Formats: sequence, structure tokens, C-alpha cells
Amino acid sequence: MTEKPPALSAFLRGFAHALRGIGFGLRTQRNLRVHATAALLAMGLGFWLDIAAWEWCAVLLACGTVGAAELLNTAIERLADRVTLEREDIIRDVKDAAAGAVLVMSIAAAGIGVAIFLPKLLQL
Repeated sequence: MTEKPPALSAFLRGFAHALRGIGFGLRTQRNLRVHATAALLAMGLGFWLDIAAWEWCAVLLACGTVGAAELLNTAIERLADRVTLEREDIIRDVKDAAAGAVLVMSIAAAGIGVAIFLPKLLQL
């Protein structure tokens, strides 16, 4: 039996680590679960309303960036907590900025959802 080339094995391990990170986020972060639920609902609505290909691109990009922002926020918070659990202004600022990034992307995603879904729902 032939062994997998080391480069392919390392590449596949990278996916395993990424999936582990997503699983960790879903298990431990309520907001990520809320965003994942919203993404599933948006996709279900997209199927139900038979949205166009370009609309799918916008919805999937919005859902993906919100999820990615939430995972990055989690990583930043965990790393900041590793640095210190003491109350420090700079750590608070870093955590607040990361959370703000998630909020900005969530508002943008909601706007995309309204722009795509609301006109179709009003036509029903």
C-alpha cells in the first residue's frame, strides 16, 4: 500500500484542525450558534423563495463572513484571556473591537437579508 505524500497529509490535517475549531466555537459560543441558526434559516428561506444565483452568492458570503468574524472574535478573546485575566484597558479595548467587528458584519448581513428577502416576501 502506498503512503500518502506528506504534503497531502499535512493539507488534510489542516482541514481537521479547522473543523475542530469550528466545532469548538459551536460548542462554546452561544452567539456563534445563534449566527449558525440564522444562516440555516436564511438558506431555507433562499430555497423556499427560489432566489437567484447572485442572491445566493450574497447570502452565502454574508453568512460566511459573520461566522468567520465570530470565530476570530472567539480566538482573540481566548488569546487575550491567556495573556491576562486581570482587568486591563488595552485587553478590554481589543475584545471590544473584535466584538464590534462581529456586530458590524452582522448588521451588514441583516441588511443583505432584508434587501434580498423582503421584496420577495412582500410579493407573496
